[in-house]
Amino acid sequence: MNTLHRRQFLQRLGLSAASLPFLVGLPSLGLGAPARPRQRLVIMFSPNGTIPPAFWPDEEGKNFKLKEIMSPLAPFQDRMLVLRGVNNKVRGDGDSHMRGMSCLLTGIELFPGNIQGGSHTPAGWASGISIDQELKNFLQNREETRTRFGSLEFGVGVTDRADPWTRMSYAGANKPVAPISDPYQMYHKLYGQLKDRANLQSILDTVRGDLQKVSKLISADDRRLLEEHETLVRQMEKDLADASRQKLRVTPPTFEEGIADQNDNVPRLSRMQVDLLVNSFVNDMARVATLQYTKSVGSARMNWLDIKDGHHGLSHEPDKDEVTQAKLVKINKWFAGELHYLAQKLASTPEPGGEGTLLDNTLIVWTNELGKGNSHTLDNIPFVLLGGGFGFEMGRSVKLPGVAHNRLHLAIAHAMGHRLETFGKPSLCDGGPLKLA
Repeated sequence: MNTLHRRQFLQRLGLSAASLPFLVGLPSLGLGAPARPRQRLVIMFSPNGTIPPAFWPDEEGKNFKLKEIMSPLAPFQDRMLVLRGVNNKVRGDGDSHMRGMSCLLTGIELFPGNIQGGSHTPAGWASGISIDQELKNFLQNREETRTRFGSLEFGVGVTDRADPWTRMSYAGANKPVAPISDPYQMYHKLYGQLKDRANLQSILDTVRGDLQKVSKLISADDRRLLEEHETLVRQMEKDLADASRQKLRVTPPTFEEGIADQNDNVPRLSRMQVDLLVNSFVNDMARVATLQYTKSVGSARMNWLDIKDGHHGLSHEPDKDEVTQAKLVKINKWFAGELHYLAQKLASTPEPGGEGTLLDNTLIVWTNELGKGNSHTLDNIPFVLLGGGFGFEMGRSVKLPGVAHNRLHLAIAHAMGHRLETFGKPSLCDGGPLKLA
């Protein structure tokens, strides 16, 4: 029951407001704490660092001016929180691109491994869960926030290659989550109809029985692996059941057929993926999403911007190369334009069953794996927050004293009701969640 309804209840019975604290614990009166408003999180990634002079506002506080890269976001300036001075302090194996990407959302070291990057030490996958998956699990464990998928991982121009440069989401240690880069594949995941549902259910029944028989014949280590397979079977069964119950509030978007997942189609693929993301939120299929543009060391050629060079190669050029710097500003400004499209789409979509718009209850976090491409620094990682619903004081540019990005993840988790004491590497959480309210 919300505040207004409580007040009406008191007035109707002629009770004083002072009596409310004594009544809220009585279940039969229905005066318990109001349900937490619906909250959604989108983490948008673009690669290879930014161009600091064209990105960071000079001013602090509310009276800040957007530089060239963020100029497409001017309509949402009062709903933005620009955080300068957030550092990825995770060290260990791997090069800066690898740690920048796979430690971005996990906040913890990479495992030792055999994937050789630009450093002297090779590395493997991240050794912990990412914040998007942590929050997905938190929401999925509560009946009132459970959705069909929990989280959705969208890609735009992400290559098929799987390595620490291409993965930022992790379901756990050594468990990278691959984004779906083909919008037609994502469409099928969200809306595809299983033509032979009964046959698939029969297969799952057989598999489950077989796994139970085998479990009595194998070692403890193998049994743990088998339990993971059983979890997958149960998840598939749940997906079948959830798919049959899912009632769409709005119909899926209509796509032109045959848009290949290729470099020159990235602008069209981006809009298709954003349309699907917003549609999935309207239909409450997930409360958490990632939107990953290419990858760390991403070498997309932005031909649609009349730029023929690969993005990663350009990012290595020196600051004094004015021609290259102008190209990089143009590339990063294009990413800001795609963020504008996402924000505008959310802002123009009414909140289903509630007041306001989707953007009022959605926080978008735009970030990068590097602070600056040619220096490979993990300091001043771009973090721009846009939207609402998390209680943060928006419409500000904030300069922080080189804080660990783990503390930002903690702040987001706490804003969603997940009161983690630490996230990622515990020693990087000293000081607790960033105070953004």
